[in-house]
Amino acid sequence: MKDQTGTPFRTTRLEEADGPGTNPTANRTMGAIIAARFSRRDFLKGSMATAAITATISPMAMLAASEVRAQGASAFSFPEVRAGVDADHHVAEGHDADILLRWGDKLFPDAPEFDPAAQTAEAQVRQFGYNNDFVGFVPLDGAAGHGLLCVNHEYTDEHLMFPGIVTVTDGEITVSEPDRARVDTEMAAHGGTVVEIRRNDAGKWEVVLDGPMNRRITASTGMAITGPAAGHVRLQTPDDPTGSRVLGTINNCAGGITPWGTYVMAEENIHGYFMGELPAGHREAANYERMGIPEATYAWGRFHDRFDVSKQPNEPNRFGWIVEVDVMDPNSVPKKRTALGRFKHEGAESVVARDGRVVFYLGDDERFDYVYKFVTAGKYNSDDRAANMDLLDDGTLYVARFDEDGTMEWLPLVHGEGPLTAGNGFESQADVLIETRRAADLLEATPMDRPEDIQPDPARGRAYVMLTNNTRRTEANAANPRVANAFGHIIEIIEDGQDFTSITGRWEILVKCGDPAIAEVGATFSTETTANGWFGMPDNAAVDAEGRLWVSTDGNSPSDTGRADGLWALDTEGDARGTSRLFYRVPVGAELCGPCPTEDMTTFFVAVQHPGDGGEDWEGHGRPSYYEDLSTRWPDFDEAMPVRPAVVAITRRGGGRIGSV
Repeated sequence: MKDQTGTPFRTTRLEEADGPGTNPTANRTMGAIIAARFSRRDFLKGSMATAAITATISPMAMLAASEVRAQGASAFSFPEVRAGVDADHHVAEGHDADILLRWGDKLFPDAPEFDPAAQTAEAQVRQFGYNNDFVGFVPLDGAAGHGLLCVNHEYTDEHLMFPGIVTVTDGEITVSEPDRARVDTEMAAHGGTVVEIRRNDAGKWEVVLDGPMNRRITASTGMAITGPAAGHVRLQTPDDPTGSRVLGTINNCAGGITPWGTYVMAEENIHGYFMGELPAGHREAANYERMGIPEATYAWGRFHDRFDVSKQPNEPNRFGWIVEVDVMDPNSVPKKRTALGRFKHEGAESVVARDGRVVFYLGDDERFDYVYKFVTAGKYNSDDRAANMDLLDDGTLYVARFDEDGTMEWLPLVHGEGPLTAGNGFESQADVLIETRRAADLLEATPMDRPEDIQPDPARGRAYVMLTNNTRRTEANAANPRVANAFGHIIEIIEDGQDFTSITGRWEILVKCGDPAIAEVGATFSTETTANGWFGMPDNAAVDAEGRLWVSTDGNSPSDTGRADGLWALDTEGDARGTSRLFYRVPVGAELCGPCPTEDMTTFFVAVQHPGDGGEDWEGHGRPSYYEDLSTRWPDFDEAMPVRPAVVAITRRGGGRIGSV
């Protein structure tokens, strides 16, 4: 019943696998470029010599190398959490980690109380959704202790959500086939939440149930399609012959909050929601193959024709976009902004460039896919919010090429330029955006090891690219010994002139992840990083108001790293560069998502996704985890309650700045 991910549950397989790997090109991969750049011959010539040696032998062999030892200059001073795995969460001493919102919690005064044994779609649309990922905060009235929390609900784990659907016979696990009611409940648990929160007199955050901006967005919410691809024939369906309206958003992973205070949701692994076969000779066959469609993880197409490509073959072209939501108007129609391209979006973090244009960094989360950025044509107006509301409909989308000399170039994805012409099947800019991946292939962009979150650092003109892993990398040499990059790495982009609109720049490896005590891993954390401080599988990130980098992870487990996922503080400057320390860790089976520090650095919101999903390799459970036999019942620890994804508010005990003593 299990595949290579080690789980019998299909939604878990969809999220744990490192993608179908649909890039057919022979473009030089980032692994090959890293190997060429950081060869011994080149490295032993200059200021990066120490890092080269570290990459070729073992960081632990470098303990005596004083030139790379951090000298206590870390930007962080909190007591480190002990790495490990158990049923609960843990935060650095001197901090509190309070549960703010759990799956099923009420969002409106008239919402029903959560009843896990009698779930309905009607109840779920009034309650907090499942598997919270991205978290964003929009202050209200300029108050640090009052605002709107914006949260993505990426996907659903049916085996953890619904009672009575898993059967175990002689060790074999089966999950019952879904009915319409179960599917509709799953659809209602997808999407996003916008909810008002405020600090109470005790300094703790609370939900404001009667907040006028509170809303749920689901897989059935009506949305507009805007930008260059809106109305195109390839987006037209029997339900929407205009090609400009669509129902819902799915698999919303990371996202962002724009400078003008809107909420952007990234549609990522859309391939799992479609089933059926395209009609013979259909023009979308190659397009869908490049996106891994259909994968049929979910059974939605049995009850909703739009998720069956044999019945509505254009429907997948209406997903894989960035969705923008005006959180100040609960009746506003979310907009799918096609100018930012269609692929498996991980996030959309933004920064205002010095000339006033806004730059969004975008990762395509699949092995051997690409890093992008979008530069608006118009400029941000801090005095006129309305003037900014359609900035995302006009601009230039770029894809990154990383060269082995440490330079990089942003290649424009513009119809008519280079190979993006009718001769290659691109009749318009709409075609370029609908098939962004193929356009990037032709531009010979650099295939990466699963680009996830990309965080700009406004003060330094840099961006940090989380590359989670790529277990199918085959390049191997002294400088890059990991044939299968199981632990990932982080790349630092330095934009030329510290200008985020620049089309050229430089790049460095900030850290290669994994256990530095194992020579074969080739990790490159600072030697001041403790046995608790290193991590694998970087996923999301945040740059706080003081310019400090925080990294959350997805994939650490008892069998691969001996630790749960969590939130790490990572130094990027000076002697401490590459020093990492563990700040918060999640329960068994969970990943840590959506790290969101408030501007005043007094609260750190984080999302704990799919807790309890797993336990086979943890001595505290030792078998697959499902509703009736869970590896943890976090956060309630109540036998009447299932495990529940939740948003956590981390604060300093007694008040003060997060991440210090």
